[in-house]
Amino acid sequence: MGILTPHQLAFIFGLLGNIVSFLVFLAPVPTFLIIYKKKSSEGYHSIPYVIALSSATLLLYYGLLKSNAVLIITINSIGCVIEVIYLMLYLIYAPQKQKSFTIKLILVFNVGAFALMMVIVNFFVKGPNRVTAVGCVCAVYNVAVFSAPLSIMRRVIKTKSVEYMPFSLSFFLTLCATMWFFYGLFVKDMVIALPNVLGFLFGIAQMILYLVYKGKKGNESNQKQQECTEMKMNLTEDDKAYTKDNNQPTDLQTN
Repeated sequence: MGILTPHQLAFIFGLLGNIVSFLVFLAPVPTFLIIYKKKSSEGYHSIPYVIALSSATLLLYYGLLKSNAVLIITINSIGCVIEVIYLMLYLIYAPQKQKSFTIKLILVFNVGAFALMMVIVNFFVKGPNRVTAVGCVCAVYNVAVFSAPLSIMRRVIKTKSVEYMPFSLSFFLTLCATMWFFYGLFVKDMVIALPNVLGFLFGIAQMILYLVYKGKKGNESNQKQQECTEMKMNLTEDDKAYTKDNNQPTDLQTN
């Protein structure tokens, strides 16, 4: 059996990238099941899903402009559908303040920015340069996608709790970045390869944080427990005071 050609290796890593990317898109499902059951978005943020939808939309457009990019088109079409479903669920159960903020993000990133790019590319960029222009934008957005969990990582460090940073998502992001890096390397597409180096590094950092703070009760949990304890103590003291007042003899009983 001969050595595989770069084209064959690109197909293998691209196919694996599709499979792992699909698992990445499904990784937040447990989070949204919690949101659905509790009918509240709680402390979860919508920013990663807004940026992920923007990235999937741009990569889909990039794949349509670029030749021989079926693997890119396939997974990003699926990604767009899944991210839209996530955002719809988030908007249904989010508090009004978070809901308004999320809608503004969608209008800016998913509608406004994409429409502006479409106008610029179609009217001011000619021929093969369109692929290059869209590719540069995709690279920037991919960096934003991999940087989005930074806010969650900051929260983990601050609260010492991994409640809002699922390990499964961090693991699959790292694996996904690895697959797409090699795909981009073998097809000589730096738009795909380079941002995934950053994705790999962020993924490793998230998993390390998870292992460090796993099993530890965060500051938020401790604060909630302390508040509950104080409330119970106050209720107990009130009950004692009420009982004491009722046990005191009245003037009629004294007479």
